[in-house]
Amino acid sequence: MTEIRSQYDPILRKIIKKKNQVAVIPIGSIEQHGPHLPISTDSDIVTEVAKRLSKKKDFLLLPTITYGVSYEHAPFFNLSIKESTLRSIVIDLCTSLFVNNIKTIFIINGHHGNLKPLKNIDRKLQQISGNRLRVFSLSYWHFMKREFDHAGFVETSLMLAVSNNVKMKLAKKGLVTDGMKQQQIKKLGQLAEISFPKVTKNGIWGDPRKASKKDGQIILDEIIRNLEKKCQTCLTGHSLKLHQ
Repeated sequence: MTEIRSQYDPILRKIIKKKNQVAVIPIGSIEQHGPHLPISTDSDIVTEVAKRLSKKKDFLLLPTITYGVSYEHAPFFNLSIKESTLRSIVIDLCTSLFVNNIKTIFIINGHHGNLKPLKNIDRKLQQISGNRLRVFSLSYWHFMKREFDHAGFVETSLMLAVSNNVKMKLAKKGLVTDGMKQQQIKKLGQLAEISFPKVTKNGIWGDPRKASKKDGQIILDEIIRNLEKKCQTCLTGHSLKLHQ
């Protein structure tokens, strides 16, 4: 792995010239995650996911874009940028990488609200580059078997595995969908995209009280393992039955 931010220009240019390099851009968010997780949670998790993936695959790792689209969490705290802003930032970064002769990029997304601005961004960048730039946008939670939550068991376990900034004594049960029909859960999810606090009441989707570092490490290993396979599939064109 080559971490871009710690490199020096002459060395970095030699690294890029030596072989066809693959870059990774992690994208998170700054938003409420209940009383027990920091507002940097999405950015913290996706940074670690991208770092581990880059080490496994010997990719170039870019600094995390820590701001995302989180307006749905108001009036709870969030620092959001517009969908068009995030899209423009990502397009500009990918274009800049292309100018520097980096022609394959993986965007690793860590926040659900970023999905819309990232949709079809690969096609836009193909147009800009004349089909010479390959961009793959992957959301890390698609690469685990468990249903994802927000500040619930899964996300809290992941944070316990990657951070020391978790206050488990303050963890509270949030919206739990066990026993609900899929249609009802889907409707709640759609409403949460408009107002997350209105649906969950306390800003938590799930129950974090039994989360553990051990579970987080198991989930994280699964995510990295499946992401690594998916990246290899993208690079070689060979099909594998994996999460999209």
